[in-house]
Amino acid sequence: MSFQSDADIIAKYPIGNGLDVFRCLFEAKCKDLSVFGFRRLAETSVCRQVQQHLANTKLICVDARDLALELNLALQSIQLTRALPSRIGQGTLLRDLFNLGYQISSNEFDVRLMIPLFETVESNASDIEIYDALFALAGRPATPPRPPPYLDQTQLSRNTSSFVNTSEHRKYVDNVLKEELGSLYVGVPGFYETFFGGIAGLEAVAEAAFKRCKDGNNPLYSEAGGWCEWPKSAKENEVLKWFAKLVNMLVEFAEDYGWTPDTRRNLLALPNQPLPGSTTERKLDVGFVDDQKGSKDIRHWSHILVPGELKSNPGSDIPSKAWIDLGRYAREVLATQDTRHFVQGFTLCGSTMRLWHFDRMGGIGSSPFDINKDGLQFVSAVLGYLSMNKEQLGFDPTILLSGGKRYIEIVRNDRRECLIIDGLMKRAPCVAGRATTCWKAHREGDESQKPLVIKDSWQYPERDEEGEFLREATEKGVIHVARYYYHETVRVNDKDDDIRDNVRKGLDITRATNYKVERSMTPPSMARVQGDTRQSRNTSSRTCSSSPTRGGTCPPKWNRVHRRVVVRDYGKALYKASCQAALLTALVGCIEGYESLHTRAGMLQCDISIGNLMMNEEDGNPSWRSFLIDLDLAIKEQRQGFSGARSKTGTRAFMAIGVLYGEKHSFRHDLESFFWVLFWICIHYNGPNEGSRVVPLFGRWNYVDTEELARLKKGEVGDGGDFLRTAEQNFTSYYQPLIPSINSLRKVVFPGGGRWKVDDVRLYSQMKGSLLESQKNLEVSAE
Repeated sequence: MSFQSDADIIAKYPIGNGLDVFRCLFEAKCKDLSVFGFRRLAETSVCRQVQQHLANTKLICVDARDLALELNLALQSIQLTRALPSRIGQGTLLRDLFNLGYQISSNEFDVRLMIPLFETVESNASDIEIYDALFALAGRPATPPRPPPYLDQTQLSRNTSSFVNTSEHRKYVDNVLKEELGSLYVGVPGFYETFFGGIAGLEAVAEAAFKRCKDGNNPLYSEAGGWCEWPKSAKENEVLKWFAKLVNMLVEFAEDYGWTPDTRRNLLALPNQPLPGSTTERKLDVGFVDDQKGSKDIRHWSHILVPGELKSNPGSDIPSKAWIDLGRYAREVLATQDTRHFVQGFTLCGSTMRLWHFDRMGGIGSSPFDINKDGLQFVSAVLGYLSMNKEQLGFDPTILLSGGKRYIEIVRNDRRECLIIDGLMKRAPCVAGRATTCWKAHREGDESQKPLVIKDSWQYPERDEEGEFLREATEKGVIHVARYYYHETVRVNDKDDDIRDNVRKGLDITRATNYKVERSMTPPSMARVQGDTRQSRNTSSRTCSSSPTRGGTCPPKWNRVHRRVVVRDYGKALYKASCQAALLTALVGCIEGYESLHTRAGMLQCDISIGNLMMNEEDGNPSWRSFLIDLDLAIKEQRQGFSGARSKTGTRAFMAIGVLYGEKHSFRHDLESFFWVLFWICIHYNGPNEGSRVVPLFGRWNYVDTEELARLKKGEVGDGGDFLRTAEQNFTSYYQPLIPSINSLRKVVFPGGGRWKVDDVRLYSQMKGSLLESQKNLEVSAE
């Protein structure tokens, strides 16, 4: 049988009109260039405009992907593709087209690769030119299916809970908050029924109140014109006055009907006054609050039950305006209310209202409605917010209250125990993410009141449980690590307390009106990330960012579950050490704890930060004198395969340079983080009884992208003279005496100004030796 070249086969099986149907479809889709989000340009072909747009944007259009699939199917139907041999393996080009179709369907595929093929087809190029473009695309070696994005090695994304020592300027916080929230899905079917349907008697009382609004010679509402006193300009102050007056009247109408809510609430409208309780000044347009004993002087974020955002322009009902503003309010509410898991809220842009729900997976919204056209829906929403009980508002029903004391109940060793909450220790200021909260506690009936710490967080269910890691570490005799007492997955209403099925009650975000648009606008590099930054656990490997990325673009199957851990060690942060020598001694103990965790239990902690290194200077406290906490990001060093968790979040200011560059996590990276913690303390704290300060030069470490942060860190430690100059200029007066000590430690952690490139357990002893020598020198100089 004689050899036939590709050209011979193409000549034998011409395409003819085999692609005409696709060309018609292509023209029809592309002539309305709004589907690609740009204007028609004169004197250029339709395809050239598509090419120019796609080449200059990171956005991937759902229509472009659909066109790529349509072209792939059209090519599969042509006889020629069954005759041309594959250029990358056995079989024919048809087999390559099957593989290409699979890749196009994946979110990992860059549709811009299709541009040359689009252009040749649209311009009626010759068969050979079309197939040259096709072979350039389909003839590339097929990329094996990637593991799910949350199984990838280190992908970093930013989260507002990881900020340290920053004034939280709005222009910086908003960028990170957008990444944290990610895609805000709206028009979710069943939204109102899910969050308002369980309010007893709401439908009847809303209808009765709305009927009163329409009664009389001068009704408040008419079907023809809507709310009669609605300010046509929709200016904020005028809308607030109208809204406050209407709320009072609706309450009066509802009470006449027999409505008796458990707690009386009112409207707080102080748009020009910052509310206390936030790190920096934050204002709130409007919100519902409990009317505490009739007081109208409630001006703190901890009192806000339902925040609202007002805009005069209906066009502000978009992610970059009203939506992100309300998300910012939700963050402040969640940060100041330590048992709050989610926040209900609303936006009112002109007369367009949208109802919102923010939780640890992000934000979702209802369909918009015009309050002047759907008055009953508006009345139902207002009375619903005034009627919701604490659980419906998002407060944790497992945190109980009796006799002025808060407590939780657990079953440990088959016996019921009551743990009394003594006070809040830590609350992560974020919306989406782990949202870690810690309380100091003690067991009821324990006369010695030995301290316990209760830790709540929202984890990906695929991750190994921190409680199991802690139990294993305790059983293996690990020293200087918080010791295990109890752990559980929290149950609410006889179900595991998770976001997807319990908090959102099964709402399907894939049916949101903007779901396809939001998913298509996520570039492949962004599709791998979200929400809280960490590494998935392979041999040593959750969302913070090798480049800034959007947090909430997660597949609908992703979920978070409410987990609770109780440990037996309680202490204070290292920066509260009574003296400099005590700080260094405690740091040595924490390094010993890390080493013990590594060598005895085979674990890497993976999140060494200023909040995770503790010390105890109380004589009556049986806790370790210094110890590590927080193993929820820990990994098994030798574990094979993946945990199923998405990626790694840590506190960016303390991440090792190698981690910022995407290296596989090693114990040497965590040891480097110990150096950055000490460096940071010396810059931002001025002794045990002083508060922290903000240093703008280093505050930007919370916001810059990770590669820039890596370069900044390298610049700090690469040259000894430069390092000493930075320390002298930026260390507080209290920590100036530690400059020689920190410089000695720098030489160990960054030998010759570079970082360790291989694992060497001698780094443990060298770091401890350097710190102990510095501690001795401090004691001698103090004598």
